[in-house]
Amino acid sequence: MHVHHLNCGSLCPAGGPRFVQGEGSFFGRARMVCHCLMLETRQGLVLVDTGLGIGDVQDPRRLGRSFLKRNAPRLDPRETAVAQVERLGFRREDVRHILPTHLDLDHAGGLADFPTAEVHVFRDEYDASRNPASRKFGYRPVQWAHGPRWMPHEVAGERWFGFEAVRPIPGLGDEVLLVPLVGHSEGHCGVAVKTGSGWLLHAGDAYFSHHEMNPVAPRSPLGLALFQRLRSTDNAARVANQVRLRELVRKHSHEVRVFSAHCGTEFQRMTAGTGPSLQVAPALAS
Repeated sequence: MHVHHLNCGSLCPAGGPRFVQGEGSFFGRARMVCHCLMLETRQGLVLVDTGLGIGDVQDPRRLGRSFLKRNAPRLDPRETAVAQVERLGFRREDVRHILPTHLDLDHAGGLADFPTAEVHVFRDEYDASRNPASRKFGYRPVQWAHGPRWMPHEVAGERWFGFEAVRPIPGLGDEVLLVPLVGHSEGHCGVAVKTGSGWLLHAGDAYFSHHEMNPVAPRSPLGLALFQRLRSTDNAARVANQVRLRELVRKHSHEVRVFSAHCGTEFQRMTAGTGPSLQVAPALAS
């Protein structure tokens, strides 16, 4: 299986790199990414998250004034998932499945760019998205107004390194799994991907900074700690899942590489040593 790492939305949050990223200056804006995956599988292309979509770039009002002011997204059409899929030599119709870690606007913006794909989410996330007022600053129903081919899944399945796991795509066996990591949203999940050199776990917004996964001295930059606490639907569950993820890193880092959706440092680490089964879209490698 070929795994491509894509940045599908550069964000520049206010507050300064030190406040948001935990290092650098207190002034200016930080830099974060929308880290997505494109998987080449026997069942066609699979996307893990979609970042910001063409519709968001063309009409930023879809994202809401608060998000635009707080995050100052680059809004570069070349960073959209569909542009990168085509730049890698595929067609948008080749994307057969999408696995959003959750449906917040910076993860689901590209759904409409792949209208024929099946969209796999946990039932709780799907149900919560039907009532967007419950997550006023996260869900933007305009992003799925086209009527995606939803495939809701129940949280029930086999064990994966101590976590529950669900196999969402028939024909892929245990190669791609949904892993419940609730807390940030009602049905938030991670996506585990089996490669020739071990497992990858895209943890979505279960955490935001690589500092939080330090198994010896974890810490969260003040700005991110505040944001995560305020924007979690179940903060206790979120914190508990971070503890479980750190334990996974501590015990199984030789088998599983864990990364989050927005940490630029992790994105650079994951794309630094690209090879035949681990690639980054050409225009985004710098």
